[in-house]
Parts: sequence; structure tokens; C-alpha cells
Amino acid sequence: MDRFLNMIERAGNRIPDPALLFFWGLITVWVLSAILSQISFDSVHPLTGDAVQVKNLLTGDALAHFLANMVDTFTGFAPLGIVLVAMLGVGVADQSGFITTGLKKMLSITPKQALTPMLILVAIVSHTAADAGYVLVIPLGGIIFHAAGRHPLAGIAAAFAGVSGGFSANFIPSGIDPLLAGFTESAAHVLDDSYQVNPLANIYFTGLSSILIVALGWFVTEKIVEPRLNRTPIDEDAEEAPDLGSFTAIEGKAFNRAGLAMLLGIAALVAASWPETSPLRSPAGELTAFDAPIMQSIVPLIFVLFIIPGIVYGKTAGTFKTSQDVIKSMSDTMATMGAYMVMAFFCAQFLAAFTQSNIGTLLALNGAELLQSMNLPGEMTIVGMILLTAMVNLLIGSASAKWGLIGPILVPMLMVVGISPELSQAAYRVGDSVSNIISPLMVFFPLVVVYCQRYVKTTGIGTVASMMIPYSLTMLVGWTLFLLAYWAFGLPLGIQASYQYLVQ
Repeated sequence: MDRFLNMIERAGNRIPDPALLFFWGLITVWVLSAILSQISFDSVHPLTGDAVQVKNLLTGDALAHFLANMVDTFTGFAPLGIVLVAMLGVGVADQSGFITTGLKKMLSITPKQALTPMLILVAIVSHTAADAGYVLVIPLGGIIFHAAGRHPLAGIAAAFAGVSGGFSANFIPSGIDPLLAGFTESAAHVLDDSYQVNPLANIYFTGLSSILIVALGWFVTEKIVEPRLNRTPIDEDAEEAPDLGSFTAIEGKAFNRAGLAMLLGIAALVAASWPETSPLRSPAGELTAFDAPIMQSIVPLIFVLFIIPGIVYGKTAGTFKTSQDVIKSMSDTMATMGAYMVMAFFCAQFLAAFTQSNIGTLLALNGAELLQSMNLPGEMTIVGMILLTAMVNLLIGSASAKWGLIGPILVPMLMVVGISPELSQAAYRVGDSVSNIISPLMVFFPLVVVYCQRYVKTTGIGTVASMMIPYSLTMLVGWTLFLLAYWAFGLPLGIQASYQYLVQ
């Protein structure tokens, strides 16, 4: 295994800089689109009923559209705004000393042996706050491990595994639950118009999966990944590990005041969202629905909930003497994000072209149709569905987009052989999670590379991929066996969920 991972790392790091990788990916998509657009395919889009045809992106009109929309494509790239806005607030809290003192307090009460599982558990819970884990938990994983005398890249890897590899493991409902359930129900209507899928149809399975992912991530981090990384030296000019020893009286006073300010902010948010008529709720009165304003405001809330205690801490501790110090802390934070913004520009152009070309859609549909034609036994079909989803996930990042494409094919197919839509959805969620952490097309993957470069400047795609492959393979095997065992013992998947579908 070690030799294989070293080979992956060396090969991956020979790949050009991620920004150049996305540039050449864009050129490749253009060329492939021109070639494949000359071929007629039989695949039909399950949502529109139209034949899927690859669009030629090298025509005059297509290139003119590309140039006219280049700026909008970049500024509209969702992860860019999420990362930059959140980092403005987090940067203030970090440079004021608020986060460092908070880590001192946390580590003073956390046993050293529990550091890894605690980090992975926090990463899993962060799913509830949309993409917050990518900009909060993953970099903090590096800081915590570095301060504890462990390799910071191991902390980043463990947090990344929890946030992204364990994406569908959560005991707290989030916006992804009703979103996927809606697609599953629509797919079930292909065979049965009366079938209904509860938004929490997988909540028991995903809740227990949290324990599994923590255990698997803990094992892989301390037995495989960290021993390998200990042979990778941290750069001499890398970010220094914060001194997380004892804190002074003024630091304790400043943290208490800042913590109180954060708690008051959270209390005000809870009070504002509690009434059923709250404007922060969705039209249906739900807080965790994707159309609920509070879910759409997660990043601004992170900005506010960190910048306020950051300022309070800085003023009390003396790290911020004037308002200019606050602005400087924001500017310094943005200066560290330059490499990510360059990568984001090329990544946005590539993903837009890949989506417009329909190449990913065509590959996903052909894979689903191939699985359908194999007519495997139920257990083997579930395994095949997980593997298919994991592979499609390397091409199409959005969980809802993938399920919208392959769900209408796979859900009715499995219903015919007696497997319920809820079980199909659970299998999809396993496959959708485990390959996130090894997909360079995952929109936050370049950001993880940037986090690692703070400590090891030679970090490239190969370094991150070699760190995450053990997590991906372990979760793929372990989580698949867990689902099959869960099914075999007849444990409830969630609320109003079943295993069997009686063909009408």
C-alpha cells in the first residue's frame, strides 16, 4: 500500500499546477465536444425526455458565448464567494487571537487520544451548515494537529475525510435530506404515482453511519496516513504552530467576552428563527429546507458570528488597537487566498464548459443503463449502484444533479425487483460520499491543496490524492458492507422508510 501511495503521489505531483490542469482540461473538453458532437447517441435525459447530444463548444457562437460570459462564470463560481466571505470573518477571529485561545481551552480539556475522532465528528456535524466545514473545520484540523505536535497535513486529511468523504453521515437533518428525497419520490413515480418518500427516510442509517465514519477515519489517520506523513518534513518557513500552552489572564478575559458576544449572536439568531412565521424559514415553515433564507445565509452568518467576537477579543486583548488593524487582518487573510483565486478562475471555466458540453451527463446515463442491462441480484445491484455513483461522482460534483440523472433509471429498476426507493437512495448516498475526497473536479479540492501548501509548499494534487485514497477505499468497502449488513438485519433506514417494494 505504501509503495502504491508513493507512486500515486509522485505521478500526481508531476501533473502541472492545478490552475494549469484546469486550463488543459478546458481545452480537452472543447476538442472532445467538437468530435463527439458529430455522433448521435441513444441516451434520453430522464427529466426532459430529450435525446442527449454533446454540444460543440468550438463553434463561433459557442466561443463568443464563452468570452462574453467569462467574467460572470468566474464571479458566479459558488465556492469562490463562500470561501472569500467566510474567510474575511474567520481571518479577523484568527488574527485577533480568538481562535488560538479557543483552541488552547479546547485542547486543555480534550484527551490527546481523542483528538482525531473529535475532529472527524466535528467535521461530520459541519454538514448541517452547508459548506461551512470546508472553510472552517479543514484548516482548523491542520492548526490543531500542528499545535499538538502532530503533522498538520494529517489533521487536514482527517477533517477533509469527515467533511467530504463522510458527506452522507450525519445524525442531524440538513438541507440535502429533503432535496434528495424529492428526486427519489419523482423517480419512484415512474412506476407508482402514489409513492411518497419522507425527507428523513435515511436519517437512522446516516446517523449510525456517523459512528462508522468516525471509527474508519480514526483508524486510517493514525495507522496509515499519519505514519506516511511523518516522513514528509514541514517547510522551515511554513506557518508556525500556535503556542497552545497556558493562556494569560488578559487572554482568558478577552476570550470570555468574545465568547459571550458569539453566544448572544447565536441566541439572537435562534430567537429570530424560532417563530413558525419567521422570515428566516422557508415558505413551508422549515428551517433546514434549501429554500429557507437561513440556509441560504450560512456564509454571511459565519462572517458575522466570527468577526464580532474577533473584534471584541482583539480590543480586549490589545491585538486590535484601531479599526485599521481589523481591516489589515482582513487584507492579510485575502493575501493568502491569491493562489486559490487563480485556481478558481480556471476551475470555473472548465466546469462550466464540461457542464455545457453534456459529456458528463452522457457518461452518467450510459453507466446507469449498463448497470440496468446487467440484471444482477439485489445485493450485487446495490454494490454496483454504489460503485457507479462513486465513479460518476468523479465527473459530476453536485449530489442532486447526479441523482436527478441516474435516479429515474435506477429507482424504478430496483423497485421492480422489490427494493424500495429509500434503500436505493441510501446506496446512492454512500457512493456519492466516498469518492468526493479523491476527485480533482470537486470544487473545494483546490482549496484543500492550498491549505496543505501552508505547511508543505510542494504539495500538489498527487500529495492530497495519496493522502485521501486510503480514506476513500476504506470508506467504500466499510460503508458498503455496513449498508448490506444494515439491510440483512432489517434495521430501519429512517422515518416511514421500507426495504421492500411490492410491485403494483
